Amino acid sequence: MSFILVLHEYGFMKLLFVLLCVLSQGEGSDEFNYVTCGSVVKLLNTRHNVRLHSHDVKYGSGSGQQSVTGVEAADDANSYWRIRGKPNNACQRGAPIKCGQTIRLTHMSTGRNLHSHHFVSPLSGNQEVSAFGESGEGDDLDVWAVQCSGTYWERDDDVRFKHSGTDVFLSITGEQYGHPIRGQKEVHGMQGPNSNSQWKTMEGVFIKPSTEPLRHDEL
Repeated sequence: MSFILVLHEYGFMKLLFVLLCVLSQGEGSDEFNYVTCGSVVKLLNTRHNVRLHSHDVKYGSGSGQQSVTGVEAADDANSYWRIRGKPNNACQRGAPIKCGQTIRLTHMSTGRNLHSHHFVSPLSGNQEVSAFGESGEGDDLDVWAVQCSGTYWERDDDVRFKHSGTDVFLSITGEQYGHPIRGQKEVHGMQGPNSNSQWKTMEGVFIKPSTEPLRHDEL
């Protein structure tokens, strides 16, 4: 299969992830314990044991934007998110993410950013969380602050994500969807932090720090 056919079938974002996986093999993933800018990760909600997920399925109410859910399957490719800097303030590729730093999480398969706004979520009545934008570019409501206990976000840490625009926390409380995404759990924003808003990195490609001069390229 030619490179052009691969690009057409899988899309640029998926191909980029495959290339990153190949480049990262044999680099000793345990040598660096921080989550870094440009890393591609799956995020596990530790209270409900589901991974943050999205897909090209729109909400039937609220904003009508792309839905964000939690899934139990560990091997679903639609659960990969790329860590990026906020708009007009890119982070250095491979730089450790600081506790308190603001980031965007871009869905690898669709190129849309984790987003929230003042719409009501369809099942729990909390604040809707969606995936928004095109090719990684959305708006200021795509920005989340990483809350963790140390100086940097460590790969084994439980962390929280606080929405910069509305001050809610990325959360899951267990409500499940029916058709067409039966069994997937609602992801929403809640006003206060609790056990439903704790997340941890799982599978992924963790970009190691660069020894090159400072450059704001993210990937």
